[in-house]
Amino acid sequence: MEVQSHEAFNELATAIARLHSEPSPKDVLPCTATINHARSKLQAHLPTQGLGLDESIRHLQEDLAPAFNASSRSPNYYGFVTGGTTPAAALADNLVTAYDQNVGVHLPNETIATDVEDRALSLLCELLDFQPEQWPHRIFTTGATSSNVLGLACGREYVIAEASAHRTDAENSVGELGIVEAMRKAGIDEIQILTTVPHSSLSKAASILGLGRASVNCLGRSDAPHKFDIPLLKKALEQPGAASIVAVSASEVNTGLFATAGVEEMQELRKLCDMYGAWIHVDAAFGVFGRTLTAPSYSSIIRACAGLELADSLTGDGHKILNVPYDCGFFFSRHRNIAERVFQNPNAAYLASGNDADAIMSPLNIGIENSRRFRALPVYASLIAYGKDGYRDMLERQINLARGIAKYVMESGEYELLPESSESANDILGGIYIIVLFKAKDEELNKQLVNRIKATRKIYVSGTSWGGKPACRFAVSNWRTDVERDLPIITQALQDVVEEWKNAN
Repeated sequence: MEVQSHEAFNELATAIARLHSEPSPKDVLPCTATINHARSKLQAHLPTQGLGLDESIRHLQEDLAPAFNASSRSPNYYGFVTGGTTPAAALADNLVTAYDQNVGVHLPNETIATDVEDRALSLLCELLDFQPEQWPHRIFTTGATSSNVLGLACGREYVIAEASAHRTDAENSVGELGIVEAMRKAGIDEIQILTTVPHSSLSKAASILGLGRASVNCLGRSDAPHKFDIPLLKKALEQPGAASIVAVSASEVNTGLFATAGVEEMQELRKLCDMYGAWIHVDAAFGVFGRTLTAPSYSSIIRACAGLELADSLTGDGHKILNVPYDCGFFFSRHRNIAERVFQNPNAAYLASGNDADAIMSPLNIGIENSRRFRALPVYASLIAYGKDGYRDMLERQINLARGIAKYVMESGEYELLPESSESANDILGGIYIIVLFKAKDEELNKQLVNRIKATRKIYVSGTSWGGKPACRFAVSNWRTDVERDLPIITQALQDVVEEWKNAN
């Protein structure tokens, strides 16, 4: 299949621009009848001769597409911290499909794909106020879940090496010996992951890597579960025969709260981990973007993001606040040598790229995948299209909407903002990032609240739980967010839910 002509690509660019300039879809969710109709149109069996290109396109556009939710195109989709796709990223993603690069091996004389990825990661560091040279191991992944796998894998390698240094001159590597033998030679009985209110993907990563879900230990304070209980953390780090990975949540998924509240707290964690040979991994799926903020009204978030550069590794999601297409995550680590020990493809001469110590590292030797989509191009395109100021503006609009929702909930007689707090209203609102957690005060309504909100088809929220009871969560992360337009839609939908409930009861 030939790459699209200039004329065809210009038509595509025009179509994408038109799509993004059109009004947002009227309904965030398709109705049940539309979904059932689309389901009935799915091909039950593989056709012998095929439908042909024209009929296949018609089938996709007319039969199936109306039954997809409008998560990317609608700014009123507030589930799963799903961003949208900026026009620049959408256009670049079509180029990715057209050229179909496998960005696995650095081949500087054959393609600039790896150069684009390296530059996109460097630009991303600049957006997040990191020094690119401090993160020599950096790579795009499928998302924060796979990035957490990378972080724990590197942490596992590091803590075993640190323990080995106290027993022998040999370098015991999990990548070489396997986890059982490497731990035995290092004199380690267990590897523990010490954290607070972790995302579920952390336990999944621990399971994949053979550390086990039981290795994830939450050491949060009783009065603030998202914050480390430092004496308890120190006691865990001191445990004989244990090696430790400390996982810091930079904006916890349920509440948006941060595990640290300033550079001093990160410095304290760094000092403790250095003392006991532990690795610091930051799960910053969406919290790290708070480092783009500068205005005093966001001082609480700015402080919470300070000091993240002290971590050994950090993960983030591009398909969240960066607003590039699924799937895209990123991983940063300060330890280049660890990357090669864990992810190197051994004895594969046909994959050799002739890298020297200062060259771009072949992604297949520093990450999980050998076959990789060119997901760096949409990131590169979106970063250069909007720049630091553009992304700061997007995030400010998202935070301001989240705070507007939180203010409405706080002042409402029917809803309650979570978690409960004794702080002043101004302090509570000042700590709101992009997540708003809440419940209905009427317990019977609260049991049905998520489904009733979704049934309006005007806004979409995530269902979750807090304190053992159902709760709702807004996650504001779409680049189209407009407070003046969106807040009235949200408050009206919430009011309608209450009124319908009262009328029915």
